[in-house]
Amino acid sequence: MQKWTNEFAAAQQVDVLLFDDFSAHCLANTVEPMRAANTLARRELYRWRFLSLTGAQVVSSSGMQVTAHGRLAEFSGDMLAVMPSYNFLRQDGTATRRGLRAAAKRYREIAGFDTGPWLMAAAGLLDGRVATIHWDELDRLAEAFPEVGVQRRRYVQDGNRTTCTGALAAFDLMLERIGARHGQALRLEVAALFMSTEGGGATSEITLARTRVVARAVALMQGHLETPLAIPEIARRIGRPRKDLEARMKADLGATPAAVYRRLRLIQARKLLLETDMSVSEVAARCGYDNPSALTRAFRSEFATTPRALRQAPGPERE
Repeated sequence: MQKWTNEFAAAQQVDVLLFDDFSAHCLANTVEPMRAANTLARRELYRWRFLSLTGAQVVSSSGMQVTAHGRLAEFSGDMLAVMPSYNFLRQDGTATRRGLRAAAKRYREIAGFDTGPWLMAAAGLLDGRVATIHWDELDRLAEAFPEVGVQRRRYVQDGNRTTCTGALAAFDLMLERIGARHGQALRLEVAALFMSTEGGGATSEITLARTRVVARAVALMQGHLETPLAIPEIARRIGRPRKDLEARMKADLGATPAAVYRRLRLIQARKLLLETDMSVSEVAARCGYDNPSALTRAFRSEFATTPRALRQAPGPERE
């Protein structure tokens, strides 16, 4: 079976540079997908640290206190996420600009989240690049920094510079990065972990898939886990030929509709096994399998373990 994943990528070090009045929502949406990816992969794919310019404690806009691991000048890594959020203009001073320019030499990538792109632009890190920012600040960024190609997009990646509009877009960006580095199967699983199968709606659909056609197909699959639809029926319901759906899903998620559907059903099976006391037979029925043996075969092929072994083995997936 095609796993559509990269099992050998080394762990990435992601540091988050926080300023007072940062958005706790944006921080959570940046870190939680990495935490979930580690949990679901059952190994360390990502490491993260919280930094400040001086190493002092920082306080979010909602009063959440974060103790920094240290000051920015002491660290280096794969990505530095700059996250000032509210009152960002107060942070735009000589120390910030100098610190970011120096950090750009130590980090492989600099990313600005929410209003972070403003501080990056002020430090000259976006000169000649395309970028975005929280949409309330788009016009002001374009006026203040004409050398930056400002675009109204949820997130923009231009070489080793990344900019992102806000908390919801941060979540989608981190999913995109997980999929690009570790495979679309893990991306889909992380997304599904934060979604309710009863939820639906545009936000959850777009999070699970990048294009609206694929998102609609995935939403149908999620709504019919217990009684799976045939792939031709899914194509008919979204008004697309089956071959078109297959081509779009391979381009978007890197797998056939059948493989994606199977993965969604098995993700739900693993969730039920870990979070409920349902028997394997009940879980099989809830996930569209005729009997426990069929579920066990599919589960072993996908996750290299059996439903019963998963329940018996301690590990990070049972947090």
